[in-house]
Amino acid sequence: MPEGPEIRRAADQLAAAMVGKPLTDVWFAFPQLKTYEPSLLGETIEAFETRGKALLTHFSNGLTLYSHNQLYGVWRVVPSGTEPNTTRQLRVRLANANKAILLYSASDIELLNADTLGAHPFLQRVGPDVLDATLTVEDVRERLLSPRFRRRQFSGLLLDQAFLAGLGNYLRVEILWHAGLLAQHRAQDLSDAQLDTLSKAMLAVPRLSYKMRGSMKKYHEEAAFRFEAFHRQGKKCRRCGTIIEKGVLSSRPFYWCPGCQF
Repeated sequence: MPEGPEIRRAADQLAAAMVGKPLTDVWFAFPQLKTYEPSLLGETIEAFETRGKALLTHFSNGLTLYSHNQLYGVWRVVPSGTEPNTTRQLRVRLANANKAILLYSASDIELLNADTLGAHPFLQRVGPDVLDATLTVEDVRERLLSPRFRRRQFSGLLLDQAFLAGLGNYLRVEILWHAGLLAQHRAQDLSDAQLDTLSKAMLAVPRLSYKMRGSMKKYHEEAAFRFEAFHRQGKKCRRCGTIIEKGVLSSRPFYWCPGCQF
């Protein structure tokens, strides 16, 4: 499943193609959404907003399209009037005079107004977005130590969108490697120094992934995003030289270094 940085990069691509340009074609696959098609023609998309792994498409008439890609959903940008040759099922098509954006395979799609947007169950439950520029290290530390989360093992906590939105499995692996911690740890058991290191990693790792567009290429050793533990089982840890190991946690593959994560 795509994680926060991938969803945000997709939103950037959609925005570049669509924001501020009148819609010339609006099509929804689901019958309950088709009644909205005429009212959106001629309107513009004002913004694409991400809330963790959910995408909000804000229209100029006050409506918002909520979509969650889950495992199989994917957006594509194509020239207007064209559609890729694919076996995927088209769910949404929005087009202007030059570009069209197509949502395939997703099933969690709704059109919301201001009231229903504020009351949406997922959006009410989801925690702060790790890519939100206003979210600080101090905010994350406070959240870690809150009664709601301080006793939770990181194996599950770092996948829980109610804690921080946008984290997922590869980010869980990389954050814990950068913090030098095991997945079995809990915030209440950490020292102040460990809490500070973990809180910084929870923002720095996903933000670097987004900034570098997930690149594994080393443009600059100190700046490029690369996996340090994820999918590196059997290889030497670049920090201590110990062989990276692989297991399963919370039904997901997990990777760690037994030499420097403890």
